[in-house]
Amino acid sequence: MSRTVTAGLDGSRESLAAAVWAAHEAKLRGLPLRLIHVRETTPLLQAPFIGGETQPWPEASVTERIPRETAELLLRRHPELDVTWEQVAGRPAEILTEAAEESELLVLGSRGLGGLGGFLLGSVGQAVVARAERPVVLVRAPQGEEEPAAERAEGPVVLGLDANAPDEALIDFAFEAAVRAGSPLHVVHSWNLPPYFAYGLPPDPELNAQLGDIESRTLSTVLDPWRRRHPSVEVVEQALPGKAVDQLVDASGQASLLIVGRRIRRATPFGGRIGSVAHAALHHAASPVAVIPHQ
Repeated sequence: MSRTVTAGLDGSRESLAAAVWAAHEAKLRGLPLRLIHVRETTPLLQAPFIGGETQPWPEASVTERIPRETAELLLRRHPELDVTWEQVAGRPAEILTEAAEESELLVLGSRGLGGLGGFLLGSVGQAVVARAERPVVLVRAPQGEEEPAAERAEGPVVLGLDANAPDEALIDFAFEAAVRAGSPLHVVHSWNLPPYFAYGLPPDPELNAQLGDIESRTLSTVLDPWRRRHPSVEVVEQALPGKAVDQLVDASGQASLLIVGRRIRRATPFGGRIGSVAHAALHHAASPVAVIPHQ
């Protein structure tokens, strides 16, 4: 595996925002930045009912300006950064998945849903996240800005964690991200309400309090080794009853980064799987989302 941060480009504002985010991350990590633009060679088909005709994709000499100009922009902002760029012909999902496996981190752009807030992930991004076995970050462009800001938005790093089935790679990624950013780490653990809640029966406050205490202590026990390893990180723990997705999307509104896990499973004939929590977070979170594959 090459020690690089890689950003995928397609000429959109979202991919430019991803490249800017990736440049800042590469600088924090002290790693080179690799920009990759995938040029599809399949003819572009336009629907007949809108008067379109079959057209070829632009020539490489035209589209190579996308990674070249992005590299020039990033070097103006970060002259000390080692930036390389390349244009590759092929299928974007396949090439970007391969790029992820060769990198410490892959960063991609994702289109926003306008006034609704959140992500419209797109087929390429979804395929890469579902197949990659290395961390992938999805970034969307700030609304109302032609060019993404040079610095990231401030805010805590938020980790969505199942304290009853924790994964070390996921927790380690979150603590390291908080250390690099100099930000607090908010860890959100969700637990299910007792069965009577689903049937509309009267709640039992004493039982709820007991369950909440158990889940809070479980979360603290899981995080204790990382607290000792990273004493400079301010850790805020939340063990909350309810749906994990709702809590994480809500927390992402003030976050600089939301981190979720994706369990690696054997691929089906239809491709890999993202998982319901990660899938919803990618579509609806307000902040960049890092998806960390784990066993």
